[in-house]
Amino acid sequence: MSVISKLMEATEADTDVLCRLDSNNDDFSKFREVDFTFKCDSKQKANTVAGFLGDFQYGTANVIDEEKQYMVQVLIDMLVTQNILLCVSGFMTCISEFYGVEVEGWGCIAQNGS
Repeated sequence: MSVISKLMEATEADTDVLCRLDSNNDDFSKFREVDFTFKCDSKQKANTVAGFLGDFQYGTANVIDEEKQYMVQVLIDMLVTQNILLCVSGFMTCISEFYGVEVEGWGCIAQNGS
């Protein structure tokens, strides 16, 4: 699958998540911690990806080792308006392509004025 196809696929999935947040009356003007997760085939690859993300301060990156499954979780305090979220998600897709890892997507807690 080409990078463009992956970006288009991610955009569709991201927009679906944003629509679900909207249906829960999310306040998109509130910053929140958003986590992006990468699935890596080795601990070395996970450390490399986490190092890149941390060294350039794209977010707080941690390597997760669950029964020989290696993941990198990067936490970013940000708004999730559509244009911002799609840009950051697209960038994470490009990072996954560059390092040959799989981006698992993103998540956050809805902010609904509570």
